[in-house]
Amino acid sequence: MNDCIFCKIIDGSIPSKKAYEDDRILAFHDVNPQAPVHVLVVPKEHICCADAVNEDNADVVAHIFTKIPEIAKSLGLVNGYRIVNNCGDDACQTVKHMHFHILGGKQLNGEMA
Repeated sequence: MNDCIFCKIIDGSIPSKKAYEDDRILAFHDVNPQAPVHVLVVPKEHICCADAVNEDNADVVAHIFTKIPEIAKSLGLVNGYRIVNNCGDDACQTVKHMHFHILGGKQLNGEMA
């Protein structure tokens, strides 16, 4: 996607502070953190949102979830963390490239909405 900011971060045309990278995913620090640790994990393949996950691309989501504990540990999140995914406008998904927020580094608010 030519106009996708996350695709531009993935291809390096927009710089980011990387937390983790392999051939399928990239994790980078959020520029507007909502917690002391706030990292986004994105598939390198453009998938617009959770609604677009299917049999052909579900393996990358599984890969993300196998890597999140490793990423969290590398960030010092030993007392827990939150994983958030927003899907669609009503959920305030601002970038239409599926991504997962890893939030932690303090006791988080128990409210979910």
